[in-house]
Amino acid sequence: MKALLSSFFAMMLLVPAMAQADDGGFTHFGTVLRGYDAVAYQTESRAVEGDSNFAVNHDGLTYLFASKANADTFKANPSKYIPAYNGYCAYGVTKGKKFPTDPQAFKVVNGVLYMNLNKKVQQIWLEDVPGNIADADKKWGTIKDTHPDNL
Repeated sequence: MKALLSSFFAMMLLVPAMAQADDGGFTHFGTVLRGYDAVAYQTESRAVEGDSNFAVNHDGLTYLFASKANADTFKANPSKYIPAYNGYCAYGVTKGKKFPTDPQAFKVVNGVLYMNLNKKVQQIWLEDVPGNIADADKKWGTIKDTHPDNL
């Protein structure tokens, strides 16, 4: 546990440079979830790369989907599929930070998609999912409109 926490905080020092290169921390080439399909996380329980042929713009953000069916599912109920904290690392948000995420480091909890920086950070987050969600929900209200570089 101590080694994992040390690794996490060491990574925190490297992340500001990563966030600058990553269009705000949660997108890749202008797409949410680095272009992975937000619907597939919930319907297939896995990370599936989206296709630019099935792009949907919602609230000024672009989401990619693996199929027209998934794009249509998203359009019918976007709030069900939008990732928590706009796709930023759920554990990072507990610390008042916005970190980019690994599309493979995810968990759906009570119908909500939570992303993490990487699998190691996800292991820390998984140690207390309800507590971490509660902490992140409280912090998100104060940081959601702040650029990652200013946190």
